[in-house]
Amino acid sequence: MAENVIYTAGDKKAIDDLTPDFAKGQGLLPTVVVDTVTKEVLMVAYMNQESYERTLQSGKTWFWSRSRQELWHKGATSGHMQKVVRAALDCDRDTLLLEVIPNGPACHTGARSCFFNEIKLK
Repeated sequence: MAENVIYTAGDKKAIDDLTPDFAKGQGLLPTVVVDTVTKEVLMVAYMNQESYERTLQSGKTWFWSRSRQELWHKGATSGHMQKVVRAALDCDRDTLLLEVIPNGPACHTGARSCFFNEIKLK
């Protein structure tokens, strides 16, 4: 089992290890958004380089809308912002996990989570 890695500021390996590999997803980074308290998966969205940087700088979630082909500040219209409290890249650096404190539902339908269409298993 891999251990958590702690990096020192200015460490070149740390910078390389903590840089997402946007090339693997043709410039997009799948991002899993989880409630930091309940650990419930709220949504999956995509980030490009700019939305990733805006998220890190602002502490609020920004995404890239594949359908509208534009930046999307989560909650800008609805008021349902997401405050980022933790961010982690997976082992391949091509998927991002964000733990957030949500201010309202994550789904555009008004549901708390986008994952409410349960598939019954046999």
